[in-house]
Amino acid sequence: MTSSTLPLDPVREKLLLATLAGIQFAHILDFMIMMPLGPILMPALAIDARQFGLLVSAYTFTAGAAGVLAALFVDRFERKKLLLSMFALFALATLACGLATSYATLLAARGSAGAFGGVLGSMVHTIVGDVIPFERRGRAAGVVMSAFSLSTVAGVPLALFLANHFGWRFPFFFIATLAIVLLLLGLRQLPTLRGHLPSAVIGEEERAHPFAAMCETLGNANHLRALAFMALMMLAGFTVIPYLTIYATASVGIRQQDIPYLYLAGGCATFFTSRLIGRLADRHGKVRVFRITACAALVPLYVQTHLPPVPLAVMIGCATVFFILVPGRMVPAMAIITSAVEPRLRGTFMSLNGAVQNLFSGIAAYIGGLMIAMEDGRLVGYGDVGLLAMAATLLAIVFVGRIRMQSAAPPAPT
Repeated sequence: MTSSTLPLDPVREKLLLATLAGIQFAHILDFMIMMPLGPILMPALAIDARQFGLLVSAYTFTAGAAGVLAALFVDRFERKKLLLSMFALFALATLACGLATSYATLLAARGSAGAFGGVLGSMVHTIVGDVIPFERRGRAAGVVMSAFSLSTVAGVPLALFLANHFGWRFPFFFIATLAIVLLLLGLRQLPTLRGHLPSAVIGEEERAHPFAAMCETLGNANHLRALAFMALMMLAGFTVIPYLTIYATASVGIRQQDIPYLYLAGGCATFFTSRLIGRLADRHGKVRVFRITACAALVPLYVQTHLPPVPLAVMIGCATVFFILVPGRMVPAMAIITSAVEPRLRGTFMSLNGAVQNLFSGIAAYIGGLMIAMEDGRLVGYGDVGLLAMAATLLAIVFVGRIRMQSAAPPAPT
């Protein structure tokens, strides 16, 4: 691509966001498909539930570690080249999952996929922050985060369909193939971004030390407030989300075979509402819309964690509202986060933010697991988990006002 001193035109901006959303979709889907494969993988690999749980969590653990490691170098490379390099390695790691011949090799491959996938998520939001002007950043975050909705809708049924008809390896083959297609699209559609590089801002000698960018990022009080805000958001969601289906089947009386309907309805709804929330954030203010959405989310957080036995239709309605508002809070939240840092440090900051997301989602899920128990076939303690998530949400609503956002124009892409 030739150099340009102008912002992206509307058509190219839409193509850029569609490409980034596709990359986001691929690596989120790679995480999502593991969860429904337990009944198939456990007998196929002769493993128990604990070992399968490690297969799922290996992705998150390595993603968090990779986020910290990436913070040491991510702002030293041109954005497009680094993103596509990580995406190519992610495709290879996912292919290796499908080719694994034992539990150990599959565990190693899942860890590798998580490491590259974790960096991808941070890089996608970094590029959004670099390229999209502040006044349209909420809508852009909504487009990119609609990939989560698509993965929610497609992940569970697609994994089961491919695994049931062709074996457990084929979901990984499918994602690796999809990643190759998106890699080729990215080569064509993504702009070259060099404006953040040290040579373009300050002398190389001032940023020569590998820890310089990380130290500068963590030495900024506004950055620390933004990271603390993200930690609260993870506690406000992932204490509850991992146990939704267990509570639905054990305490609400929903059949296991009806669970996909909850994700289908919720995912389809959030595909549209996430973009709507993003547009509202740009129009009415990102902090204001976050607070309104987060306050509204308190209702489904309480209802979903205190539901008595209800018909399937009622559960679908409650779950749909939950998926619209609880993950929907993250649309203005991510627009706020990406705007809390200046462009030259955005890659480092977003890598650290990704590490915080992965670390605290794991901590939140662990805390939630400590608070619940099965008694006489029912899940107890889930209501207390909901109250904890509501308390974290209220803290985030107050805390978000302390984050200072930068509305400066992004560096021109080439």
